[in-house]
Amino acid sequence: MSLIIQGKNIEVTDWLRQYVEKKVGRLDRYLPDIQETRVELSAHRTKSAQDRYVAQITLRANRAILRAEERSHDIFAAIDTVVDKIYRQIDRYKGRRWRKRGYAEAEPVPLEEEAAEEEEGPRIVRVKRFAVTPMDPEEAIEQMELLGHDFFIFYNPEDEAINVVYRRADGNYGLIQPELV
Repeated sequence: MSLIIQGKNIEVTDWLRQYVEKKVGRLDRYLPDIQETRVELSAHRTKSAQDRYVAQITLRANRAILRAEERSHDIFAAIDTVVDKIYRQIDRYKGRRWRKRGYAEAEPVPLEEEAAEEEEGPRIVRVKRFAVTPMDPEEAIEQMELLGHDFFIFYNPEDEAINVVYRRADGNYGLIQPELV
């Protein structure tokens, strides 16, 4: 498992790095096929001191991506809480994986959009490319739930097309199947 620790507006000291390595190093006991773990630590100026520090963990296993984020008044408390959160996600992921046997091999990456407004109007400020994974809509919904996103893009081998699943306001899910005109 490769571990990448990044800091934004915060210095990642040796003590902080060792603390993160100790906490995150235990994750592969619970999910042994972790390929990469990315830990992002940041400090923000906020009105509320309770949300000053943010810790985010992104795990890439050969079948899934798990992500958790937590805010706290103390960076160590944020790390502890986000590790607990990712443990729960691993437990939920393993339970789903055992219930459902055939799982796609490639790893999907969610599409995240960022827009910036200028005087001339909106423009594309970021382009993100990702591998689209062949899977059925139920597996795509599971991935979307594991990531905590409202939509998920995937390749549907039954339709031989790119599809999108999304969470509706009523709590159900929708499936978008684009057609060329």
